[in-house]
Amino acid sequence: MKRFHLIIAFALLLCASMWAQDETLNPTSYSFQEVNYPHDTFTQLLGINNEGVIAGYHNFALNSGFRLVLPNNFTTENAPLGAQGTQVLGINNTNFTVGFYVDKNGKTHGFERNPNTNLYAAIGFPGTVFNQLLGVNDHGQASGYYSNSINNSTPDFPYIYDIGGQVFEVLYIPGAVGGAQATGINNTQQVCGFYVDKAGKNHGFFLNFGALTTLDFPGSTFTQALGLNNVNEVVGSYLDVTSASHGFVYNTVTKKYQSVDDPNGIGTTVVNGTNDKHQLVGFWGVAPVNIGFVATPK
Repeated sequence: MKRFHLIIAFALLLCASMWAQDETLNPTSYSFQEVNYPHDTFTQLLGINNEGVIAGYHNFALNSGFRLVLPNNFTTENAPLGAQGTQVLGINNTNFTVGFYVDKNGKTHGFERNPNTNLYAAIGFPGTVFNQLLGVNDHGQASGYYSNSINNSTPDFPYIYDIGGQVFEVLYIPGAVGGAQATGINNTQQVCGFYVDKAGKNHGFFLNFGALTTLDFPGSTFTQALGLNNVNEVVGSYLDVTSASHGFVYNTVTKKYQSVDDPNGIGTTVVNGTNDKHQLVGFWGVAPVNIGFVATPK
């Protein structure tokens, strides 16, 4: 099971707006800002905190992580742990970041970075050979998954990891015959992610204190929930019947979906993260060319 692949370049601040079609009576209208890492054609924006600090990575061939303060203040963030490639996926409101890196032997490790010390720590479920951390909340709890195969060819197992206590909690998702990933966790310990059923179909999920909601965008053939905030929203991506990719926002209270496309990337859009100000981050394009974007409610 694999998530969408990611991409970038540098021709910043192209703004546009569009209405996202869907089931809500008053869909949100967004202003879109394109983001390209300087001199690169592959950029993915994956997480954003309430101060607008963004986590992501660039370089399709040799992934390099970063933090970004708009419009173009990039700070490189590569795990100094023998890493051959780093992706930064989650960031909280104290700029604590999580992600994963690949070592010189091809093994994938989760990591957390403390902003106060700028020190990195490798994170891995005991006895496993493949780990990724995908999200983090303000209490130092991270979401992620592990695999028992070094090339991630076997089913994934989702977990929550308490960074301070160094404790893992594996999540059980009914029907996840093909595996599952926990992609986001908020401050009330609600969790989002996705799983693969026995037929090989991807479904998003939202876990609220033991109550599991399966997320399938109406009419879609493939849905992945990739992030959430503290104000009742889950975001992610889905494929329509033509296999075109679109982002979505799901309201956990009204149980309504809104489809979201960057106007420049209609049919190739992925929404990967959101904050409490309802801003969205993601990317569009077809690898090895991806353009990052920030979508701000108008």
